[in-house]
Amino acid sequence: MWYAIVGTDHPDSFERRFAARSAHLARLDKLQEEGRMLLAGPFPAIDAEQPGPAGFTGSLIVAEFASLAEAEQWVKADPYVEANVYASVSVKPFRKVLPV
Repeated sequence: MWYAIVGTDHPDSFERRFAARSAHLARLDKLQEEGRMLLAGPFPAIDAEQPGPAGFTGSLIVAEFASLAEAEQWVKADPYVEANVYASVSVKPFRKVLPV
């Protein structure tokens, strides 16, 4: 099943996010290689593709896992979680309807 993972950044997490980014992306690349990634990306803090020093307010990942428990375990090991980038993370089942 698909799961939507929404991480909300701490307000002062820009430096920690940047430091953990390559390890975080490596895990996302692995999901992509396994065919388990629907989409992933950050939420810019301002209305701009590249927000510069304004940074980001969080991230969205929609990926496939065998269960909610497996998705939650995956999140716990994420470099952004370990680096304290996220103030909170929610994991919810997601049913893809469109596009077909």
